[in-house]
Amino acid sequence: MLKPALPANEPERLEELRSYEILDTPDESDYGDITLLAAQICQTPMALISLVDADRQWFKARFGVETRQTPRDISFCAHAILERDLMIVPDASEDHRFRDNPLVTTEPKLRFYAGAPLVTPRGLALGTLCVVDHVKRELTPNQKVSLAALARHVTSLLHHRRHTFELEAAVAERDNRIAELLNGQRARTR
Repeated sequence: MLKPALPANEPERLEELRSYEILDTPDESDYGDITLLAAQICQTPMALISLVDADRQWFKARFGVETRQTPRDISFCAHAILERDLMIVPDASEDHRFRDNPLVTTEPKLRFYAGAPLVTPRGLALGTLCVVDHVKRELTPNQKVSLAALARHVTSLLHHRRHTFELEAAVAERDNRIAELLNGQRARTR
């Protein structure tokens, strides 16, 4: 098994990932719906939104998969974040990077993988939207385009989620300052 290389910008990538404050958060239907659509469009039994952390890949959403994370060193997605385009592995048992991977040699005995990187506006890949299967296969050109479009949508959701939290924090800070000013003004007028 070939362990994935680290991206050249790994410290910045991890800092960016953590700035989204998404790791270990509860399931959210917006993300779950995307994995459902990805699996249906690509006609695979499994789809995941995988975020590649320092030593694990954590699944924000998953369809057809129970586990919440796997070690990074056996992660297909850790290889996919090194790409800017869709990474497709038609038969993992024949690919030198994955043929000895425990995800291939033992349960769940994965064969097919296609992962579209989740690239932030700063150009950093946080993880992937991926589809997997127990049988070797290919994607049609339309499936490839659709998977990439859904991955861009995941990135937009992540970006909007982060901005919503930033705005909520700014509003809370503003409200606290107003309250402090009003309390100070009331104290002076007494």
